[in-house]
Amino acid sequence: MHQRTIATLTELESKNWFVNVGKRDSDHVVFLTGWDEAIKSCMGEPWESLCQEAVNQYRTRLIERDKLRFRDWNLLVREIKGNTVPLVLNKTKKVVDANQLPKGFIDTVQWDILHLCMEAEYADIFPPGFFGSQAFWYIKGYFPCGWEGKFPNGKLVVF
Repeated sequence: MHQRTIATLTELESKNWFVNVGKRDSDHVVFLTGWDEAIKSCMGEPWESLCQEAVNQYRTRLIERDKLRFRDWNLLVREIKGNTVPLVLNKTKKVVDANQLPKGFIDTVQWDILHLCMEAEYADIFPPGFFGSQAFWYIKGYFPCGWEGKFPNGKLVVF
């Protein structure tokens, strides 16, 4: 695992996730008002499709730029999951228990954090983008969970 990825994980570990959900401090995103809305949004087909497309686009750029390095993608995913799975379970436990959130919430967060780390891992080939921008919101204590409008126009949806 690259030092960039380790640094990303270290920063994520040091922050308090979800401590600002429900608060509004930006005009650049759409804020949701509750966990029910956030869960519906993050588990909805439009957001899941957008997140999958972001991974597909990123992987395509990697293949175009460095096929040899891209061959390690699946190995790196397995290695990085060894770090992200326990991190996500630790960081989500309190909010899951307090709000009786479904497994789909944890799966969404895991997907985001894994792919944030994959963007960090390959940042020397193609710069982080979609998941790197979501990390900003996790670090600020929010939950990025949807998109309003036709991507890339529109706004991120955050709780």
